[in-house]
Amino acid sequence: MSESMKGEIAEILRAGNDLTIATLRADGAPQATTVSYVSDGLDIFFGCAADSPKAQNLARDPRVSLTVNLPYEDWGQIRGVSLFGRARRITDVDELARVGALFVAKFPQIGDALPSDPNVMALFCITPEVVSVLDYRKGFGHTELVTL
Repeated sequence: MSESMKGEIAEILRAGNDLTIATLRADGAPQATTVSYVSDGLDIFFGCAADSPKAQNLARDPRVSLTVNLPYEDWGQIRGVSLFGRARRITDVDELARVGALFVAKFPQIGDALPSDPNVMALFCITPEVVSVLDYRKGFGHTELVTL
């Protein structure tokens, strides 16, 4: 992947606030939910209740598909990414603190509301493996597929 494409993906991730993530239920059916997130380069972080269906799905199967769509006023500005990757629950104390700081920097209203008890909240890191970059500025429906 070119550095410019990596930068474009990172820029879209940095600019977005919410993503829609699909995890796999025990019966194999996809379950899509919307969550707020932060990113660091191409790594994507989100949190959810530790006992939520999303956390349970990811404990069973780390494969995810997600989309990030940036706000736009006309179709010529549509940009976003859809990707396949794997989620990993963050357990390292230093990494939890670093990701928590990223959330507070992006969403100051969160303040100290991030629970530190891993039995209450789970933080996950998604590592992309295949990314489709959507950019209507380059033409109607223009996408570029990148394998990492």
